[in-house]
Amino acid sequence: MTDKAFDVNAPTLSRFVMESTKDHELTILLNCLATSCKLISSAVSRAGVHQLYGLAGEVNSTGDDQKKLDVMSNDMMINALVNSGVCAVLVSEENEEPIIVPEGKRGKFCVAFDPLDGSSNIDCNVSVGTI
Repeated sequence: MTDKAFDVNAPTLSRFVMESTKDHELTILLNCLATSCKLISSAVSRAGVHQLYGLAGEVNSTGDDQKKLDVMSNDMMINALVNSGVCAVLVSEENEEPIIVPEGKRGKFCVAFDPLDGSSNIDCNVSVGTI
């Protein structure tokens, strides 16, 4: 018996990218980004409980005061991308200089990102996102 209202063969991001491009490294990169975004979302949703609101005491590359969640989100994204094995250079709004991935973990992609865009207003419970 099948239920037509529920697709048991729903396309996933991985399957779509792999079928469309046949590029394994791109699939790994997009899965890494998706997982990082989920981790950041989880941290943001639990920020109050874990006392992650407030300033971290540092300034980012654009001169904005960094929040605790900025620093944590940046670390999550960098760790995931460096360890993916498909990135060569990372450029984050939170860092002054580009991050060169070590030779043994280096791939072919350059990734630029803002791990927690809109974080300057996060204490007011407004929307944030990853770019």
